[in-house]
Amino acid sequence: MNLPAQMPHISPHLSPRLCLLAAAAVLAGCASVSPDGLRGDVATLAAGRTGGVQASLPAADPAARASAEKSVEGWLAQPLTQDAAVRIALLHNPGLQARLAALGVADAERVQAITLPNPHLALGRFTNSHEREIERTLAFSLIDLITLPWRTARQAERLQIATLQAAQDMVTLAADTRRAWLRAVAAEQIAATHDRMVEAAEAGAELARRMVQVGNWSRLQQAREQAVLQEATRQRARARLAAATEREQLNRRMGVWGLQTQYQLANQLPPLPASALPAEGIEATALRERLDVQAARRQLDTQATRQGWSRAGAVFGDIGLAYSRNTTTERDGGHREITRGWELELPLPLFDWGGAARTRAQAEVEQSAAQLQDTAVRARSEVRAAWLTYRTALDLARQQQAEVVPLRQLISDETTLRYNGMLASVWDMLAEARNSTQAVANAIEAQRDFWLAETDLQLALTGTSPGALQGLASGAAASTTPQGH
Repeated sequence: MNLPAQMPHISPHLSPRLCLLAAAAVLAGCASVSPDGLRGDVATLAAGRTGGVQASLPAADPAARASAEKSVEGWLAQPLTQDAAVRIALLHNPGLQARLAALGVADAERVQAITLPNPHLALGRFTNSHEREIERTLAFSLIDLITLPWRTARQAERLQIATLQAAQDMVTLAADTRRAWLRAVAAEQIAATHDRMVEAAEAGAELARRMVQVGNWSRLQQAREQAVLQEATRQRARARLAAATEREQLNRRMGVWGLQTQYQLANQLPPLPASALPAEGIEATALRERLDVQAARRQLDTQATRQGWSRAGAVFGDIGLAYSRNTTTERDGGHREITRGWELELPLPLFDWGGAARTRAQAEVEQSAAQLQDTAVRARSEVRAAWLTYRTALDLARQQQAEVVPLRQLISDETTLRYNGMLASVWDMLAEARNSTQAVANAIEAQRDFWLAETDLQLALTGTSPGALQGLASGAAASTTPQGH
């Protein structure tokens, strides 16, 4: 609510009734709808919580939307990076746009709720054989005028809570888009490794077929190589399906369709960081920065403020004030008589003394306090679990890249040397080629799992509840490593 810098002067010669109406008009005139639908407030709340990407939301005017579409086309024309995917989702996701439109509706409802209701004008004309009477009554709700400042503050609190919730949706969408991008890029890399494993299996199957033709191998040995080829083919089909489905998940997060889906993804995942985030102070950061904790705290403040007036509002919620001016005219003599006066309508608290309303308000305050405590406990637990998952995922990814992959490469090199010295067979070389390729695939999965865990940790620290933590959970569904000979 934007208050005027200087209250208008009310002449002391005006009647008290006009002074009251003038003051009401000034207070009611303070309410206005946000020109941008509170999108700027949402972007400000989400700043610093979208993984380093500047929070930018689509404006409501057509020119800004056209400019946003051009930006989206430019990002899709290049290899799609993680940050570009998040920017596209924030500008283009229809679900987020619907949530922002709902926030604009809530802002309009706030203005409607704190705007004084229109006064009621009652006109009456009554006649008999002697006279004609005309009644004019102007009435309005006095309680609406008295409670206007309180209702203004309460509606502002409610709108702030709704803005915090919209910011949570925005931060959650950014995190979901990052996860979708990570899974899509990793799935394409893993599918490429399965292509190489199929090539090695095909070479082994073809060599086995030729060995059987010249009588150097049995059909049992050939069948084993055929089984290896079939298993590699099956895993490649599943990897290609995973790559396609993960890409569609990313498309849904970004809100793209048609020709826009023909973009090219980045070639590989980001490299692992040199050092891990420390665990010190993560709980305090979560309680201070998380949007769901702020929203729960706001909700408690609103309910506590409401508790003080709930009983009085239930008992005296229908106070009305009316001004009447009636004219009576005699038919014969034409004599006219004018009567003026006012009426004050007060409810009598004979049956409802507001006890139920007070009990309800107290229970709502207790409910909000319990919800705040539950949100704080959940935030502490989630950030601790997220950091443990993050740290374990980093250790496993480093192990895969620094130890497992070099070890498999060493085994492959040593097998090649023995093959050149006629101490190992070509089948040993093909088996080691498959095992080395599988080790690369496992390293990609570990790298992906780390970045998923890092996204969950950032969301648990500064955003909102990440729900089911991702991280290592995706690693449990990893494909079975093919066995060598």
